[in-house]
Parts: sequence; C-alpha cells; structure tokens
Amino acid sequence: MNATAKASVKTARIQAILVDKLGVEEAALVKDASFSSDLGVDSLDLLETFMAIEKEFGIKIPDEMAERLTTVGSVIDHVSEHAN
Repeated sequence: MNATAKASVKTARIQAILVDKLGVEEAALVKDASFSSDLGVDSLDLLETFMAIEKEFGIKIPDEMAERLTTVGSVIDHVSEHAN
C-alpha cells in the first residue's frame, strides 16, 4: 500500500472515531472544522475522543499537544505524523 493510500485509511479511521464519539455527521468533518465553534464539542467529549484515537493508533497525545489540536485537520495531521 502506498503512502497516499495509507494516509487515506488513517483519515477514514479517524473520521469514524470522531463520528462515533462526538455524534457528528461525517460531512461536517472538514479539515478546518473547529471542534468547539463549528462542531459544538465540549472538552470532556474531546478528551474521550483523543483517548479512543490513542488506543486505536497506539500513540500518546500529550496534554500540551491536545490543547493545540483544535480542528479536524490538526488531529489528522498529528496522527499521520505519529502513528505507523
């Protein structure tokens, strides 16, 4: 599988977690969508979502990094950089 295909699979897995944990429509998960202002996600829901992403991809999202992951795209980028 090439790098583009792997990235696409990761993105789909991340989006599935976001839909499941946050109860948002997949169509709303555009890269620049803000969790708080665009999707109406509170900090507890986001924390639980990050924990699910950590478990799914076998990575750790440090608290200071989690504070900077404010959009769908930033989460996708972070996971793409840190997950195998």
